[in-house]
Amino acid sequence: MPEGPVPLSEQEIVEALREIPGWRRDGDEITRTFGIRYHGGVAMIVHVADVERLIGHHADIDLRWGTVRFAITTHDAGHKLTAADFDLATRINEIARAHGAEALGG
Repeated sequence: MPEGPVPLSEQEIVEALREIPGWRRDGDEITRTFGIRYHGGVAMIVHVADVERLIGHHADIDLRWGTVRFAITTHDAGHKLTAADFDLATRINEIARAHGAEALGG
């Protein structure tokens, strides 16, 4: 029995990306950038952080003036993509929508 999270196959990654609008693969991460005013971005990040704490999985977050970028991978799986990454991406999409963040790119 394998220990820790199980990395997804290439086909599973392709299929999972089809299910989460706006996210794209960047090597062994999935990423998405949202447009949002700075203070709104801070509030959105706090909301995401609360959810991350509850589920035990965290994104790398880059806050800029007018944008927030999320990058997700599973460190415990050797920096590979797992089902947990796509679950978190789905949750981030919902939180971003609730905060009125603008979808950028993809």
